Amino acid sequence: MKKYLAFSLWLLAFGSQTAGAQHLLSLDSCRAMALRNNKQMGVSQLKQEVATNLRKSARTKYLPHVSAIGAYLHTSEEVSILNDQQKAGLSSLGTNVMGAVSPAVGQSMANFGTLMSQLGIPADAIQNMAGQLQQNMTEMSGNMNNMGKNIVDAFRTDTRNIWAGSVMVTQPVFMGGAIVALNRLADINEEMATNSSDLRRQGVLYSTDQAYWQVVSLKHKKRLAEGYLELVKKFDHDVQRMIDEGVATRSDGLSVSVKVNEAEMALQKVDDGLVLSKMLLCQMIGLPLKEDITLVDEDSENLSVVTLQPQLEVEQAIENRPELKVLGNTVDMTRQVTNILKAGNLPQVAVVGGYSVSNPNVLNGFEKKFGGLWNVGVLVRVPLWNWGDVAYKVRASKGATAIANLEREDVREKIELQVNQNTFKVDEANKRLVTAQTGIERANENLRIANLGFSEGVIAPTVVMEAQTAWLQAQSQLIDAQINVKLSQVDLQKSLGTLY
Repeated sequence: MKKYLAFSLWLLAFGSQTAGAQHLLSLDSCRAMALRNNKQMGVSQLKQEVATNLRKSARTKYLPHVSAIGAYLHTSEEVSILNDQQKAGLSSLGTNVMGAVSPAVGQSMANFGTLMSQLGIPADAIQNMAGQLQQNMTEMSGNMNNMGKNIVDAFRTDTRNIWAGSVMVTQPVFMGGAIVALNRLADINEEMATNSSDLRRQGVLYSTDQAYWQVVSLKHKKRLAEGYLELVKKFDHDVQRMIDEGVATRSDGLSVSVKVNEAEMALQKVDDGLVLSKMLLCQMIGLPLKEDITLVDEDSENLSVVTLQPQLEVEQAIENRPELKVLGNTVDMTRQVTNILKAGNLPQVAVVGGYSVSNPNVLNGFEKKFGGLWNVGVLVRVPLWNWGDVAYKVRASKGATAIANLEREDVREKIELQVNQNTFKVDEANKRLVTAQTGIERANENLRIANLGFSEGVIAPTVVMEAQTAWLQAQSQLIDAQINVKLSQVDLQKSLGTLY
């Protein structure tokens, strides 16, 4: 029952402490928050969406495209197929014809009347026959005039107001390989956006890790500075008591007081650096700059450092590094641009079809109403001469490909060097950690002996102060060595492209 009560009280106390801390953050939580907060990561995601939509747009180039066109045109004058003289001639066609044949008809009638008189036909009958003929000719002239006028009206276009519309379907058949190259270019662009996002992600994670371990390092150094200040204050109290007893000199006391001031200044400096480092971390992870945060690793008594034996894996770095992937995408994109430019010198074939309407229309003469027709055909475009324009562009594009290849090879060599350097740094950091751990043991033993000798009166205060300074340096070097192991491993992961 007592054990249960004790455990309950401990759990209650731990819960109160946790609730009091505003933010308890681990390295993984800081990484996740930094990725969510980073504006450039948001830009990278939007670029990926843009690249995806461009890829989908490129796929539509294989499919038939349908377009509709409508137009209205008003002109001040209508198009006339007949000129004014022809219109006038057709409108008076009967009058002109009858005017031309009337003298001959009149002469023939006179001769016919004479002949009829000789045959004994009465003059009244002959006169009636002549009048009837004249009446028929007059009617025929009017009819012919009407016919001519109808012909003139039939040839009238009335094109002062024109309405037209068309629906067209175009299906590309062969565009010189431009559509294929465009789709490959869109695929590469989408892949490039993904690789750029990975590059930005690794950069954010790297900066977050740096800031996180910087805070942890300063927090441990702050605790070390506080311990050192307590140590020198206690030593100052002991020396002042010895001065009162006449065992130590005032000069010894002043020397110790100077050390106390130095320890206080060092603590203030570390505390200021810790505040600024936490502000930087808060800015990275999207918290207010003055937010009170506590890191999981900052309050541990000893940093848990796992030393790794690095392996030189240059090929893995070349395969994983997003920088090389982006440059490889750049090379591939310039090649596809070259293919698109080459298509400018190749024939292009497309099938077209559609339906067109117009008002007025000429499908049945000129009619003042909408009329339409279907059409289908093949469109072939063959470039003949462009003064070498396409050839110059292709050469320029090939030059861009060569430049991209050289830049990729340059970065490849630098990455190889970086992997070698960071592998060496990890190994060196491991050795420094071992050396720092050995130095801690010696510094602790040296300080213990100095304190023991001072308490026995056989060692001067200056020797104790030297032992305390050596102990402080050893403790600080151990913290630096532990943090350096962490950071060197992060550097190696980034150089290998495995920082996720």
